Amino acid sequence: MAIKNLLVLAVLLSVIGVSVANPEGLDLNYYKHRCPDAEAIVRRTTVQYVSRQTSLAAALLRMHFHDCFVRGCDGSILLKSPTKDAERDAIPNLSVRGYEVVDAAKAALEKKCPGVVSCADVLALVARDAVLVINGPWWPVPLGRRDGRISRKSEVNLPSPFAGIAALKKNFFDKGLNTKDLVVLSGAHTIGISNCGLINSRIYNFTGKGDFDPSMNPSYVRALKKRCKPTDFRTSLEMDPGSVKKFDSHYFNIVAQKKGLFTSDSTLLDDAETKTYIDTQVSTAGSSFNKDFSESMVKLGFVEILTGNKGEIRRKCAFVN
Repeated sequence: MAIKNLLVLAVLLSVIGVSVANPEGLDLNYYKHRCPDAEAIVRRTTVQYVSRQTSLAAALLRMHFHDCFVRGCDGSILLKSPTKDAERDAIPNLSVRGYEVVDAAKAALEKKCPGVVSCADVLALVARDAVLVINGPWWPVPLGRRDGRISRKSEVNLPSPFAGIAALKKNFFDKGLNTKDLVVLSGAHTIGISNCGLINSRIYNFTGKGDFDPSMNPSYVRALKKRCKPTDFRTSLEMDPGSVKKFDSHYFNIVAQKKGLFTSDSTLLDDAETKTYIDTQVSTAGSSFNKDFSESMVKLGFVEILTGNKGEIRRKCAFVN
């Protein structure tokens, strides 16, 4: 999609789209006077990268999610540590990629408006614009976050792909997000890619008796076994087979058919509220999913943010000033 078309679409959706509750003092026009081209600069950079490699959309969305769930949306996942003990060095984050997109956007901003736009805001914008490049939903991104100075591997406690519904709900509640946000944001798996290593025990030795998870559709297990041999931990897997390149509601159809790749996908059928949401999206062909996803992403972007005099504005996203 051309940059000009993206800009037109963004303006249109901002007029007819998602409402923004703003309890934290962020502002859609935060950089209006000090860096009026900030969003356009970030969008241009994101389009350049994601249009060449569309799988970056899922990667950048995941990076934003992982950032917000540890110390809030403060860009701490971007920090490097010489002793390899930062957030990006934690096992769940070793497969996170797309840092070069954030760094390129930040570098372009520093040329135009040095010391003004935070890395936390850049990441929030990049995630939004990356999804838009692949024709996914748009959402407003209120700005004014500050960058954290602390990034600890030991603090990375993300929602696990092996978790049941109770643990997942607690993960989300602890961040001020609700059950609807949980099931809606799980819908991002429509463009997700994983690997055999994360599901081998689920399909080959679920209880230690050479069995598979009984919550899985047996036909899906057979298909997965054809792709993943017992000792294969590297082969990639689509989380929404047949629709992984399209941001849509098809993920919910897959889950409803008991073909969720992770336990955390399948367990969405174990809760009345999440199951009802899935059933509704299936029966209405995802009529409300884009709007719901946009609203939940806005909420995610407010999680434990730093504003005012807290934190800093990093000059380079990988290092504190």
